[in-house]
Amino acid sequence: MTRTVMVRNLVAVAAIMLVSVGLSGCDFWPPALQTQIEQLRSELQSATMEKAQLQNQLASIAKVKDDLQAQVNDLSKANQDKSTMIASLQNGLTAAQGRLAKSAKVAPPKTGAVKPATKVAQKVPAKKKAPAKATVKH
Repeated sequence: MTRTVMVRNLVAVAAIMLVSVGLSGCDFWPPALQTQIEQLRSELQSATMEKAQLQNQLASIAKVKDDLQAQVNDLSKANQDKSTMIASLQNGLTAAQGRLAKSAKVAPPKTGAVKPATKVAQKVPAKKKAPAKATVKH
């Protein structure tokens, strides 16, 4: 029986030691694990910097997009205004052409009222043509 008591005491002491080590934590880190931890920290830091750079690029691209969208909106409005103006001018031109055609049909031309202009033809002495040079065939 003494043996079983001793075994129980030993197990109890071992359990208490494991619990105390587990609660207090172990400060020993193997060198390979420390190297991995440092490598992961540096990768995390570089990834964080890259993320910040990408966010800055995204913000600047979004600003450029907004500026270009505003330009597109302005140009679309100007295009619509110009299209409206062109349509109005075309309607005005069509109406003016119609009125012109109507006025040409209604008012016959007055041929007697207009005096034809007479030109006095002066005779200009004809210049003598220079004799043509003979071409020689070989």
